[in-house]
Amino acid sequence: MTLLDPIPVLPADDVGPVHFIAIGGAGMSGIAQLYAERGIEVTGSDQADSPALRRLAAWGIHTYVGHRAEQIGTARTVVVSSAVRESNPELAAARDKGLLVWHRSAALAALMLGRTAVSVSGTHGKTTTSAMTAMMLTAAGADPSYVVGAPLQSSGSSAHLGAGSTFVVEADESDGSFRQYPTSVAVVTNVEADHLDNWLTPEAYAAGFVQFCSSRTVRSVILDADDIGCRRLAASLQGGLSPVTTVGESESADIRLTDIVDSGGAARATITWPGGTGELRLALPGRHNLHNAAAAFAVGHHLGLDPVQLLEGAARFAGTERRFELVADVAGVRIVDDYAHHPTEIAATLKAARAAAGTGRVVACFQPHLYSRTRDFAIEFGRALAAADIVMLTDVYGAREDPMPGVSSELVVTAAREAGADVRYVPALIDVPAALAAVAREGDLILTLGAGDITTAGPALARLLEAARG
Repeated sequence: MTLLDPIPVLPADDVGPVHFIAIGGAGMSGIAQLYAERGIEVTGSDQADSPALRRLAAWGIHTYVGHRAEQIGTARTVVVSSAVRESNPELAAARDKGLLVWHRSAALAALMLGRTAVSVSGTHGKTTTSAMTAMMLTAAGADPSYVVGAPLQSSGSSAHLGAGSTFVVEADESDGSFRQYPTSVAVVTNVEADHLDNWLTPEAYAAGFVQFCSSRTVRSVILDADDIGCRRLAASLQGGLSPVTTVGESESADIRLTDIVDSGGAARATITWPGGTGELRLALPGRHNLHNAAAAFAVGHHLGLDPVQLLEGAARFAGTERRFELVADVAGVRIVDDYAHHPTEIAATLKAARAAAGTGRVVACFQPHLYSRTRDFAIEFGRALAAADIVMLTDVYGAREDPMPGVSSELVVTAAREAGADVRYVPALIDVPAALAAVAREGDLILTLGAGDITTAGPALARLLEAARG
């Protein structure tokens, strides 16, 4: 995959019928849902059945399991994700017919035209921050449209077509597609090297955020004052046309967090903004989530919304799927699933888990995502995982990549052991639930970590523990 350059887009109402390849993905399914809500004829396909496909049926969307050329039907536009290869028969048929082929970011940009677009990006925390932003704006009466990267716990949906003038999106930087959106308010949670398979160098990756925040449509930028990558980004934006608002714990932050408490699976802080102060309360653990919420608050403050209502929305935010999501609590063992797939994300998640676990052990089961990321960050993964009491590794989830010679989860196993971790290597994912059940004991908090199919291990472990309990 290579970086995507922005392209001109037509209004969404002018491009139907639309066929989505890989329609079951969290982001893709949300976009497809909004097209259907707009009254546009939508079809789609994915390689396997899923709850997302079944949810889409409720919107009148006909979906297919498997990919065949004839399934594009009468579509005028075909939408793909970066994971779809040119060899896909539906994509090949669309090219042969000369149909309009859009990356999903272009399809989303078409929906955003004419709205005040809030685009939330960053190396970590995009999904949670964009979801928090959507929910806090909703609580303040703005009724925004939104598309985020995971279904919200409160609704089971990753998208909503609102009556308000604001459109909140999770803006993916991995392939450069965040530059596609007609962004008015640009939010960056943090900047740390990642996705070097596309960007090649940390410098190029950081420069992409400068481009994102310097787009001709951007009217305001919101950055985290405590993140070194954001501080460098702010320096690069000095003298630009868009004012920068900073959030965080730093004394220099425009919207500041103080008196932080993070324990027992929840977090709170005093938040101070120009002209006011209040209490920011979250039903989620983690200092990082307080930073995410501060960025979401800053969006609402910029839009002139009631700060009390924004904070009430934050307190009611129940999280999104796969972001420190409680899967089960069986026989005194809590099983939590999290999408963390970068060393910094794992470190933050384990820190939150430690606060939530109290006197119990933290058991972390990690499935590395992408061979290139495993190669680039194996040592950092090992060091981050060493914060757990027990570490379990399973094989790399390759996703869009083919295996690379000499690259496997054993690189992380070695690094974790060198960092002092108690490590178990269980290569086959099918064997992971039983291996976790064998080490589990009352009081444990067991985490399944990664962006692949490790998410299936938690429910399977819960079933084993239930059966053992009788």
